[in-house]
Amino acid sequence: MSSRVQVFWDDKLTSYDFGPTHPLNPVRVELTMELARDCGVLAHPNVSVEGFEPADDDLLRLVHDEAYIAAVRQAGDSGLTDMAHGLGSDDNPVFLGMHEASALVAGASVAAARAVWTGAAEHAANIAGGLHHAMRAAASGFCVYNDPAIAIAWLLAQGAERVAYVDVDVHHGDGVQAAFYEDPRVLTISLHETPRTLFPGTGFPQETGAQGTAVNVALPPGTGDAGWLRAFDAVVPDLLRAFEPQILLTQQGCDGHRLDPLAHLSLTVDGQRAAYQALHRLAHETAAGRWILTGGGGYELVQVVPRAWTHLLAEAAGHPIDPQTATPESWREYVRNRTGEIAPRRMTDGATVEVRAWEMGFDPGNPVDQAILATRRAVFPDHGLDPLN
Repeated sequence: MSSRVQVFWDDKLTSYDFGPTHPLNPVRVELTMELARDCGVLAHPNVSVEGFEPADDDLLRLVHDEAYIAAVRQAGDSGLTDMAHGLGSDDNPVFLGMHEASALVAGASVAAARAVWTGAAEHAANIAGGLHHAMRAAASGFCVYNDPAIAIAWLLAQGAERVAYVDVDVHHGDGVQAAFYEDPRVLTISLHETPRTLFPGTGFPQETGAQGTAVNVALPPGTGDAGWLRAFDAVVPDLLRAFEPQILLTQQGCDGHRLDPLAHLSLTVDGQRAAYQALHRLAHETAAGRWILTGGGGYELVQVVPRAWTHLLAEAAGHPIDPQTATPESWREYVRNRTGEIAPRRMTDGATVEVRAWEMGFDPGNPVDQAILATRRAVFPDHGLDPLN
């Protein structure tokens, strides 16, 4: 699958920066783009790196209240907190230029949506995006403007009738779900650690939205590659096939990795790579190849995020990287000079990825299987699907 891919990038995207001690350090996307370049991902003839414009207020108002946009702009100009809008919390500290930096992230995701909708590209990416927690009138969970929701709302305004959103971040994609909870034109699927043990405390299977179009797979702490991929395989393909989206937009938070400091799943880069392959196949099978991909969470800045999202971009380009490939010495030197850390030497964690298909049988004593069945029972009947088969 070698499609035309546009990657939307500007070095100014690293200005979305809550400060040096904040977990969401923009060095993670900087290192990702450097690794993708050094691995040759961006040099393939079917791949181009494109510029874009920041989202203007008309675009932001597709999802956010006008008063909230004004509050973000004022906080970013003055440096003063506005706790009524979630601006100034530990998660979302105010920084100068906050509106401009956040609007730039949103603009990149809308540009990706425009490229796919108009046919300029079959796949389009904004790895700095995926800020899925922002609400209509409040910042939340490191997210100021909800760029995936804005991109989806833009697609609907252009006439899209069915948009599917799949979120593989370890945290529930609550802001995107909230934006379209009563809109049956948008299918939101989120696979995440159970809200019983992790922020934001939402994303139970019983949150089903309009006509079962809000789908939540709440996985137990400690879930590794095999369990996570089993859950994906048991829920996502059947629902996408039933929904028949015109566009697939995915959020690729890689904070489900076992090294991530903010959560409790146990995935590897190899398992995450397998998820990207599955999403790519499903984009072609169910959405005629129209795929918009964003980044998301991921707080192991050197060991995980750059390799995961370089694999993502390589997969989208149709030129996947062999996991045994050595990371380029030029990149390891860049990491050493930029962060003082020792970079990983290979594109793999050395894991063997195996998937036990749902059709092989339900284990009532397995917590992952219990989570899968809860989701299937909650939403499959709304889509004409049998939750038990």
